[in-house]
Amino acid sequence: MRLTRGMRGFTIVELAVVILVISLLLGSILVPLGAQMKQRNKAETQRLLEDVRQAVIGYAMINGRLPRPSDTATPGTERAACTAEAQCTGFIPWATLGIAPTDAWGKVLRYSVHSSYAGGTSGTALITTATFGTAGRTVKTRDAAGAEVIVATNIPAVILSHGERNLGTTAAGMPLPDSPDANPDEDVNAAAGSDTFWWRPPADSAGAPGGEFDDQVVWITPSQLFSQLVAGGRLP
Repeated sequence: MRLTRGMRGFTIVELAVVILVISLLLGSILVPLGAQMKQRNKAETQRLLEDVRQAVIGYAMINGRLPRPSDTATPGTERAACTAEAQCTGFIPWATLGIAPTDAWGKVLRYSVHSSYAGGTSGTALITTATFGTAGRTVKTRDAAGAEVIVATNIPAVILSHGERNLGTTAAGMPLPDSPDANPDEDVNAAAGSDTFWWRPPADSAGAPGGEFDDQVVWITPSQLFSQLVAGGRLP
């Protein structure tokens, strides 16, 4: 059967044009979709951090002290002692708190608590009004020129997500590599014995003051903890 002009198929050039048009259309859809997913994950992680903060405070209302960190990502139970500062930073004790362990990127949340709020040198001491006069964690940010600015001091506990890029540990306990780009503020947040934490707007460039940054950080203030312990009858 002979094909008429109206029955002929597409030429290679015509097919290439069609594929190009489809690719451009898909690209215009997928790029915004990727940005939307990123924002959704950030928002989901922020909500999780807020929920975990309330769970940590709730633990103190029941037990009279803040929980200690977990040594490892699994099994997620608090370590036996937190009498030295090097022992007081680790993973959120998710099993002890009965919460989900990971952020929206599947990384286990980090947690740091000052020893005086987590049992003191005995490991069993309860929080008293005198506890609030002790030292705590420090939270810093950077101004537009990149200079360090202290946001909060004497912080009982800090909870953080390492974000989408760089660092962190999966729920299976697998550590993720650091970025080859400069991110010194994120490295401070990841340090085992750190008592200072950075809270900054996100930065994608290694050339930004303090390097690239996508950590999300929340903390418990002394006034928050004190008021909740009073409300729960733990403090007069």
